[in-house]
Amino acid sequence: MKYITTFSLIKNIVLISISISISIIIISTTSFANTDDVNLITMIPSEPKINVKAYILMDYNSGKVLAENNADVRHAPASLTKIMTSYVIGQAVKLGKISVDDKVIISNDAWATNNPIFKGSSLMFLKPGDTVPVFKLIRGIDLQSGNDACVAMADYIAGNQDFFVNLMNNYVTTLRLQNTYFKTVHGLDADQQYSSARDMALISQALIHDVPNEYAIYKEKEFTFNNIRQLNRNGLLWDQDLKVDGIKTGHTLAAGYNLVASATEGQMRLISVVLGSKSFKEREIESKKLLTWGFRFFETIVPLKANKEFISKPTWFGNDNTVQLSAAKDVYLTIPRGKGPDVKVSYTLNTPEIYAPLVTNQVVGTINFQLDGKIIAQHPLVVMKEVKQGSIFKCFIDYIKLVFHHLFG
Repeated sequence: MKYITTFSLIKNIVLISISISISIIIISTTSFANTDDVNLITMIPSEPKINVKAYILMDYNSGKVLAENNADVRHAPASLTKIMTSYVIGQAVKLGKISVDDKVIISNDAWATNNPIFKGSSLMFLKPGDTVPVFKLIRGIDLQSGNDACVAMADYIAGNQDFFVNLMNNYVTTLRLQNTYFKTVHGLDADQQYSSARDMALISQALIHDVPNEYAIYKEKEFTFNNIRQLNRNGLLWDQDLKVDGIKTGHTLAAGYNLVASATEGQMRLISVVLGSKSFKEREIESKKLLTWGFRFFETIVPLKANKEFISKPTWFGNDNTVQLSAAKDVYLTIPRGKGPDVKVSYTLNTPEIYAPLVTNQVVGTINFQLDGKIIAQHPLVVMKEVKQGSIFKCFIDYIKLVFHHLFG
C-alpha cells in the first residue's frame, strides 16, 4: 500500500510539472477531420449511370463506400434474405452446433406441394421423409435458392421457422444494421420484411469475413439433386472480365430483380448491391458497370500491419524504457488508383507522455492517414506488448528525468 501511495504521489507531481512546462508538439499537428466528408475522388470520373432503384459499391476490406444511391431506402429483399439465412447456418457450423455431415429428415413443412406459397418459386425439390445431408441443403440454398431447403434447415437448427427468424434478427442487431428486418427464412414477400442496399452489403461483408467456408460455396456454378441439375442463378460467375465468386440473386413482384455480387482483383475485393432492376439481365449489366468502374479507378493498399511495429516511444515508470506501438488490426485503405505513394502517415498521442503500466492493445493515440493534405482514415494507435509497472527506485529515477526533461527540454 505504501508503495502504491508513493507511486501515485510521484505521478501526480510529474503531471503538475508537465502542466507548467512548455507545451510539447507531437509528431503530427494535423487536426482531426470528419473523414466522412473527405472526397477521395481525384481526377476520377463519376460512377456510371446505374438504372436500378438503389445501389451501393463498397470495398470489402476497408469498408469504404465508393458509390451509392438510395442505399438506405428500405426494399423488399426477396431471396437476398437467404444471405442472412446462410450466415446463420454458417455460424451454427462454425460454433459446432451442427455439422455439414449431419443428416436432416425432411418434414412436411419443407414440402413444396404442401405449401401453396412455394408455387412457382425456386426449389430444391425436397420430399417428406427424405434424409438429406446438411452440405447438400446448404447448396440447395446458396446455389439453387431453394425455399424448401431454407425451411428444412430452419427447422433443423432452431426447431421451427419463427425461432430461426429470431436468430436472423438477432444477427441484424449484432451487425448494427439500421434498415433490415426479416419475417421469413426464404425472402418471399411478407409485410414488414425489408432491407437496404447498404445493409445487404454489410451482411455480405460479414458472411465473407466470419464464415468463409460458407461463402466459398457461392462460387460453385451448378448443383444436382435427385437427378435435377440446376445452375447457379448468379450469371456474373461466367463473366470473363471479372473475377466474381458470389454472391446472391433475388426476385419477387414486390422487389423486382436484385443482385449482390462480389469480385476480386489482386488484394482488392468489392461488393456491389443493386435493388429493383427490371430484369435478370439488367441486374447483371448494372452490377458489372459498378464493379468495373470500381476496379478501374480505385485500389486497396495495406500501409500498416497489426503485427508490425509502427513506432516506439519512451515509457515512464515501467520495467521497460520503451513501448512498441502499432495498429490494432491490419489497415486497409481504398484510394484512387496510382495514389499509393502519396499517402502520408502520422500519429498523435492522447497524452504528451506514456506511463506504465500498459496492457496489450491499450489505445494510446491515433494513426492518421493523409492523401492530398486531407485525412482519409484514422485508426487507434495501440500497445503491442504489455509494460508492467517498474520498481519504486525506477519510478523515482524516471520522476527526476521527467522534471529535468520538461524544465530544460
